[in-house]
Amino acid sequence: MPEAHALLAEIDVPKLLEGNEVSAVDIDALDEDALLAELGIADDAAEAGDITVLRHVRSSVEKRAAEEVAERNACEDFERFRPLFEQVEQELKSGVRKTLRFGRDASVADGNYFILGGQLAYVAEVGETIKAPNGDNDARLRVIYANGTESNLLLRSLQRALYKDDTGRRLTDPDMGPLFSGEVEPEDIETGTIYVLRSKSEHPFVAQHRELIHKIGVTGGKVETRIAGSENQATYLLAGVEIVATYKLHNVNRVKLEALFHRVFGAAQLDLSLEDRFGKPVKPREWFLVPLHVIDEVVQKVVAGSITDFVYDPESASLIRSPVPR
Repeated sequence: MPEAHALLAEIDVPKLLEGNEVSAVDIDALDEDALLAELGIADDAAEAGDITVLRHVRSSVEKRAAEEVAERNACEDFERFRPLFEQVEQELKSGVRKTLRFGRDASVADGNYFILGGQLAYVAEVGETIKAPNGDNDARLRVIYANGTESNLLLRSLQRALYKDDTGRRLTDPDMGPLFSGEVEPEDIETGTIYVLRSKSEHPFVAQHRELIHKIGVTGGKVETRIAGSENQATYLLAGVEIVATYKLHNVNRVKLEALFHRVFGAAQLDLSLEDRFGKPVKPREWFLVPLHVIDEVVQKVVAGSITDFVYDPESASLIRSPVPR
């Protein structure tokens, strides 16, 4: 169409139209196969009329691959799980939990933690057992990830993904080991003191709930020495503190005991951010919204060696049996 060339010539900077003839094709005169050929689409199976060839249907391999990287969506109730991830990260740092290469133990159960693709993953729910196409048992999972997402992949898909991931790991259950023993370990202190503090901070939230907010710690020295200068330390909420209870223990492993308190009271950890002396935001740990009498009950169970199966329930403000086996 010469008139079209004339109109486009001024903007044809690359000179694409020069020397090229544009052939007109009567689309209405073409059948389906000719139209596909004109578009540069060849389909030998279609030309042969082969009805055994599936079109627009994913293969079983493609389906399995898609399942193993199940779509992740935002976890709407992630705040329920955030304290769990923070607790587990602390337990990893303190050595209470360890990571093992996935494979020797390939089981998956409620409450298990894994590292998949460099991301901490928590199995929050295991659905009813179903039969896989090959006859094996399977189940739909609810897996929560530390980045605030979740997925509902199949149990066997999670196992395959962990096998394939060179960095895939299983997290061991908390191994508190003996808190009190005759054998001396690096973190043991001959005579330890569990101390419970109450803050004198005038922060509005702290002032409103002062009788419930407590800091729990362990020291091998004098508590008074430990808390000296508390008003200048963010870990003490930048305020003076009051010692409301102390408990003497012997041959206690400080790291394991502090990790145990974090596990038991994890759901009641104080979520409060402050600015330190240099204006840097900090989030003090070891402060919990727990009544003093419950802390006393926990200490008694620690001494008796029966605390392992309990956690603190903020709704009932009491200790309950842990829903996840420890």
